[in-house]
Amino acid sequence: MKHWSLRSRLFVLIIFPLIIVACCAGAVRFVMAEHMSQRLYDNTLLAVALTISRDVVLSEGDVLTENLLESLTNALGDPVYYRIAGPEGRFVTGYSEAPPLPRDAKVLSGVPYFYDTINLGRRVRAVTLREFIAEPQFGGWVTVDVWQTVKQRDAFSLELLSQSIVLMAAVLVAAGLLVWFSINLGLRPLLQLREAIALRSSNDLGPIRRKVPKEVRNLVGAMNALFGRLAEAFDLRDAFISDAAHQLRNPIAAIQAQAEAATTAPDEAELRARVAVLAETARATGRLTQQLLSMEKAQGRRGLDTRSEVDLVALLKERCLPLAETCMRKGCDVSFDVNGAPVLVSIDEIMMSEAIENLLDNAVRYGCVDGGEISVRLTFAQDHVIIRVQDSGPGIPADARERLFDRFYRVQDDASGGCGLGLAIVRDVAIGHRGQVHIVDSEIGAVFEMRIPIAT
Repeated sequence: MKHWSLRSRLFVLIIFPLIIVACCAGAVRFVMAEHMSQRLYDNTLLAVALTISRDVVLSEGDVLTENLLESLTNALGDPVYYRIAGPEGRFVTGYSEAPPLPRDAKVLSGVPYFYDTINLGRRVRAVTLREFIAEPQFGGWVTVDVWQTVKQRDAFSLELLSQSIVLMAAVLVAAGLLVWFSINLGLRPLLQLREAIALRSSNDLGPIRRKVPKEVRNLVGAMNALFGRLAEAFDLRDAFISDAAHQLRNPIAAIQAQAEAATTAPDEAELRARVAVLAETARATGRLTQQLLSMEKAQGRRGLDTRSEVDLVALLKERCLPLAETCMRKGCDVSFDVNGAPVLVSIDEIMMSEAIENLLDNAVRYGCVDGGEISVRLTFAQDHVIIRVQDSGPGIPADARERLFDRFYRVQDDASGGCGLGLAIVRDVAIGHRGQVHIVDSEIGAVFEMRIPIAT
């Protein structure tokens, strides 16, 4: 049923149990009908035994008349055989040999005893009846044995079975048609929903507002949520493409212009100067491209299962070592300390490394222009960790703090080589970890704190 349609699955899941129930019901009906027919035939056989015994007594031991035997045979459908024995088992009339009684048979006075046996190679149903008859001819206990073949009885049972099969087959066919019609009618809203979705254009990601059965409302709700996420992802993609095109247009034009200027340099010294400017512009453009890709990666990894248990202490030390080397060349000091008991934190190691590098790079570019100090502190609290980066630079104006984490925003144009994407990447990484990043008020320099919850 893996590749079956929903209609076929529902039909099989409904009809198959009905077939099982119908077979069980047919079998039960056949057993009940067989028991009923046996009871009717046994009662008739007993009536025949009583009739034979009374007729023999009235005729004083003579054989039954041919008319009576013919009437009994016509009534029962199978030939009737009998044997009557007087006191001490003395044969009176009928057939000389009666079918043998079962070994454990107990024939009580006045109580008929029915049993199945074989007589002359044929299956027969027999009844034995013992009665006390006060007649001079018999003068005591009389045993009456009556038996008949079961051919007609078996034919009657087979007829009942055939009727049951035909009846159940008709019921199943009718039920199958009704179920198929009902399934098609019940699935009509889903088919209409499918047609409505098929008619949508590739750009239509609006929510589905059609009325649907309550059983599929959750499905439609999940589809609407998916459409919303897709629309958001496409908006982010379009914004990224637009921002990338806008931000890369000027650097690429500058590289082209500087390259053309280098080809027209009047002497080697001027050529070297122009090539140096070209190389610096190329490096800035490369960093801008890398930052754009990092931001897109941070947004694209949201919701993905990319987390693992990471030692944040080791990760921060690993990222601070290159920072210390850079700061030493600028005459800047770097300090790193840990507060609280370190624990493993469930994070996306790649994106957290990107965020930490951008925080440190921001501190180096804007907080240690002419020397100074950078302080990195990692604090482990009960349910979260705090990464704090502080520099001794000029700080951040109050009117710029609200926009500082926006893409491509810079406090002022300077020669730092920044592109206004570093802190935006830090914000996206923090949001992706269900955390936050903010600026802390400080009298000295700029202080950034990124708070990440500890997954339990």
